[in-house]
Amino acid sequence: MLPPVFGPLLNILTIKYSQHCVWYGECGESKLPGKKYNCYYPGPPIPLKPEGYQLLTELCPAYDYGNKSLCCDVDQLRTLKDSLQLPLQFLSRCPACFFNFMTLFCELTCSPHQSQFMNVTKVNGSDVLEVQYYIGQTFSNAMYNACKDVQTPSSNQKALSVLCGKDAKDCNATNWIQYMFSTDNGQTPFPIDPVFNDSASSDYTPMNNQTYGCNEGLDDGSGPCSCQDCTQSCGPKPVPPPLPPPWTILGIDAMVLIMWLSYMAFLLIFLGLLLGVWCYRKRTITSEYGPILDSNNPLSLNSDNPDQVNASCCEMLGERFESVLRTFFSSWGSFCVRHPFLVILSCLALVAVSAGGLCYMRITTDPVELWSSPSSQARQEKDYFDKHFGPFYRTVQLIVTTPLNCSTTWVPFNGGAAVPFSAVLNKDILHQVLDLQLKIEGLVATHEDQNVTLKDICLAPLAPYNDNCTVFSVLNYFQNSHTVLDHTVADEFYLYADYHDHFLYCVSAPATLNDTTRLHDSCLGTFGGPIFPWLALGGYDDTNYNNATALVITLPLNNYLNDTVRLDKARAWEKEFIAFMKNFSNPNLTVAFTAERSIEDEIDRESNSDISTVVLSYAIMFIYISLALGHIHSFRRLMVDSKISLGIAGILIVLSSVASSLGIFSYAGVPLTLIVIEVIPFLVLAVGVDNIFIIVQTYQRDERLAQEELHQQIGRILGDIAPSLFLSSFSETVAFFLGALSNMPAVRTFSMFAGLAVFIDFLLQISCFVSLLGLDAKRQEGNRLDILCCAALPEGQETKTDSLLFLFFKKVFAPFILTEWVRVIIVAVFVGMLSFSIAVVNKVEIGLDQKLSMPDDSYVLEYFKNMSEYLHTGAPVYFVVEEGLNYSSPEGQNAVCGGVGCNNNSLVQQVYSASLISNYSTIASTPSSWLDDYFDWVKPQSTCCRYYNNTGTFCNASVVNSSCVSCRPMTPSGKQRPEGEDFMRFLPMFLSDNPNFKCGKGGHAAYATAVDLYPNNTGVGATYFMTYHTILKESPDYIEALKMARILADNITQSIDHKVFAYSVFYVFYEQYLTIVHDTALNLCVSLAAIFVVTTVLLGFELWAGVLVSCTIAMILVNMFGVMWLWGISLNAVSLVNLVMSCGISVEFCSHIVRAFTVSVKKNRVERAEEALAHMGSSVFSGITLTKFGGILILALSKSQIFQVFYFRMYLAIVLLGAAHGLIFLPVLLSYIGHTKILAVYTNFNMF
Repeated sequence: MLPPVFGPLLNILTIKYSQHCVWYGECGESKLPGKKYNCYYPGPPIPLKPEGYQLLTELCPAYDYGNKSLCCDVDQLRTLKDSLQLPLQFLSRCPACFFNFMTLFCELTCSPHQSQFMNVTKVNGSDVLEVQYYIGQTFSNAMYNACKDVQTPSSNQKALSVLCGKDAKDCNATNWIQYMFSTDNGQTPFPIDPVFNDSASSDYTPMNNQTYGCNEGLDDGSGPCSCQDCTQSCGPKPVPPPLPPPWTILGIDAMVLIMWLSYMAFLLIFLGLLLGVWCYRKRTITSEYGPILDSNNPLSLNSDNPDQVNASCCEMLGERFESVLRTFFSSWGSFCVRHPFLVILSCLALVAVSAGGLCYMRITTDPVELWSSPSSQARQEKDYFDKHFGPFYRTVQLIVTTPLNCSTTWVPFNGGAAVPFSAVLNKDILHQVLDLQLKIEGLVATHEDQNVTLKDICLAPLAPYNDNCTVFSVLNYFQNSHTVLDHTVADEFYLYADYHDHFLYCVSAPATLNDTTRLHDSCLGTFGGPIFPWLALGGYDDTNYNNATALVITLPLNNYLNDTVRLDKARAWEKEFIAFMKNFSNPNLTVAFTAERSIEDEIDRESNSDISTVVLSYAIMFIYISLALGHIHSFRRLMVDSKISLGIAGILIVLSSVASSLGIFSYAGVPLTLIVIEVIPFLVLAVGVDNIFIIVQTYQRDERLAQEELHQQIGRILGDIAPSLFLSSFSETVAFFLGALSNMPAVRTFSMFAGLAVFIDFLLQISCFVSLLGLDAKRQEGNRLDILCCAALPEGQETKTDSLLFLFFKKVFAPFILTEWVRVIIVAVFVGMLSFSIAVVNKVEIGLDQKLSMPDDSYVLEYFKNMSEYLHTGAPVYFVVEEGLNYSSPEGQNAVCGGVGCNNNSLVQQVYSASLISNYSTIASTPSSWLDDYFDWVKPQSTCCRYYNNTGTFCNASVVNSSCVSCRPMTPSGKQRPEGEDFMRFLPMFLSDNPNFKCGKGGHAAYATAVDLYPNNTGVGATYFMTYHTILKESPDYIEALKMARILADNITQSIDHKVFAYSVFYVFYEQYLTIVHDTALNLCVSLAAIFVVTTVLLGFELWAGVLVSCTIAMILVNMFGVMWLWGISLNAVSLVNLVMSCGISVEFCSHIVRAFTVSVKKNRVERAEEALAHMGSSVFSGITLTKFGGILILALSKSQIFQVFYFRMYLAIVLLGAAHGLIFLPVLLSYIGHTKILAVYTNFNMF
């Protein structure tokens, strides 16, 4: 027996070191509404009442043994469950994290040996007002490490951003626990002071229970956390493949070096051959110039002795074909001159009927229809997305900056480093921006005599329970209220909290309902959702949002598929918004803005503003044509020899062919595009005017034969030249129609309209224009005045002379460029140009800078500039899982989800892995996952999923009703994921549940449109998982983003064996650039092949002539790429249309020269080339080059940047390169390697 003195001491030690409580039960009301203090109780633990057994098993299963003697009662367990609903919903997706977390609170609330690690420091009667909680540092670090990576699928954030009171990157084990135990968080009823120490003191032993790492499974069979929620569960971090190094040789660009060496080698070989032949000739021939002229000399480079040519079968076939063409066109020309009015009236009738289709003309301005083929992948994916989830919303956006320099530094009341705030976050500026925002929200538009407000068209994700419009704005952190923005907590001495505190909290935890500062204001917007700082702020560095230099206000509007009435209402409101913003003025604010309709409106305005420029351009060309056609012999005969009326008629024929082409396709329901309207008249004018000049000038230079009548003369002339006209026009027509095989709508439409217009123009010229030429010739022979046909001059003898341009080409230009030394220089220069262009062809940029599509004075340009400078996030990207996947099965769930038990190569996991290398993948963040949030929402531990047991209908977590029961039982099977019928039974409830304070996982706001349910909720159809691209500024960024997203989607498709595709709103516009190089090469090669075939056939099956024409046109096209690189013109649909057009115009520059060379009967190549250039060169030069040059120069005055770049620059290059190759290089090439066969030898016809 112990001495009596030890009795009291033993009792103290027994109380201290045995199972001993510090509280039990709940007593008085706390200062926080709805919260209670615990009752002070320093006695032994008390057995739990049976009604609390289920709660104990649910919350703290470690104490579910024996008689369950604890330091908490049933009321405390219920309070614990209510208080931990939010952490439960966010952390339970990682079992180890949630187990450690619950251990912390179960030990605090119910541990039967609380007195070992808890110390009550303040009591008021029976109420515990303050305690100390001794926590092992090892435990707290392990708990934090297990939870630090857990994601919030709906917001793509770390869960600790919501639960730590600050951004997850600033959270650690200590401040996280301190925040949870602080009364400032709005949940803790009294202060709990955590003391972190691993060492036991004389009085207390820190709580250091067993913990689990996030990569460890639990004893209850729960698996390790997923890679998305636990870095330790992941393999090595993905490493992006290295960028391919630039192709260099000896540090020099490989293409440049290769082409430079090739050019040098060519010059050496070419000059060597010339020198060798020259030396050989010098040794055997006394006259140096003899070989050029003497065709009988077998050593002449230019020898073409037709008598030595034995015609092959193919050549004889070609001769017969040529003879048939000459005979037909001669007869036809004679008929047209003999029956002019019949021909003219017939042509007018046909043109009228064809052009009548313009009544049905539709002009496509929809960018999607213009740039994306209905059969393209992006278009089909867009249509699939629109059909199952609705079209992507329309966007109204403002970027607000300030010219003021009113930045401030804010010092928190509770200490800490001073925080700088930029000028745009000054409270006065924020108030002014809020005034602007509220005025915009109050705008009222009128559509068909009905008022349209923002609420009629805006995106309201919680409607009908909350009809407030979604407004992504930093002002929505203050619920768009001046009062909340001005909310402060202060006394006469100190300012404890103001908008600075609230802003800093909200940018770190935008989804919170209580900022836990002394303000206790919500961060959620009035529409019920979070405002992510990267969407509402711009111009900041890293995540220092307080340094933002721009405020971004975004108003998403509903878009409507096949509902023009509501769509027109949205467009009407946008129009009102644009008008308001154009008139808005505030010296303290600089606002760049845009609406969904802005780009289309500005393109329309641009087209209208450039009408005067285009009209002036065509007027200059028309005037030149009218004046240049005439050949004035003397001033007295000015009005007789002029051909103004014939020139105007020729122009009208060109315009009629364009109108007929547009009309015929309008009959067929093919819509027009702005490119067709702007480009085709230019093209047909080039082709048509060239033909007009050839016809008229050939007639002017011809002498009528003896006993030959006018109709016979014009018939003979037409027989000579019409095959050449037919050759060029038919080549272009076939080339254009083959270009219509392109998948790009803009190119396809242009090619169809252009091909038909060119061919109709040819038909009208050899019929209607020939008849008009016959009438004009009769007028001129009768000395009647042009235009004033009734007046006539008296008879007089006039000497017929050639035009100055013809004489210049014949006497000066042609002989000069075909001299020996000039030919060598020309070949060297043009091959050098070709080598340079080949060297830079792979350096031409791909894409279309969207700024170029806007007028110089467009407000959208300022928006584009600010968007590139300030925005920090890219466009949303949706990974769409097509219908057919069985989400009710574990296999289907594991293939896409990102939580515990999901496949390592699941959809969510692969997108998450891609976000880790965002600089390479362009995927900015983890995707929002409706499936993972649904699993968290439906867990029986959560109060989210409940239903009325009497009706079976959904019961929201905020409803207090005893008939509401949990969806799933608290059993091992009930804690598992729902499968089969259970999955579909509760999913519609999840998708209709609005998030609230007790359940933040409701899926209505985030996922209402993400899941396409089958009728009557019988199954899940198509679904999407959304994330964001990284910031995209230039065309190459958008193209790369599309490419990488598709690669990722293809990988996912292969992994889960089910079709998944990536969709973003810009994909339909940029998909063309993935294949633009292939499309360009294919279109141009097909056009060249068509030109080669047609040229070969129509030149009497002259294969070599077809090769020379095709090679020359190919050189022009390659040189066009060189000009594009030099002049900063990118490769896109607009420039591709121009390249296809240049292919057609180049035929005009080349084919006439080659045919003239082929039919020439001069003695050698040089003379034949000289004759062809003299006769055809002047017509081609005056018909195309001079006509177009004046009109092109006017385009430089256009306000439209796209006109200046893609029309002025490219048209000028087309004309100059075409003229240079057709009139300089091609004759030289023919003089060297032109074919020796002379077609006229067999036909006994001379062209001239």
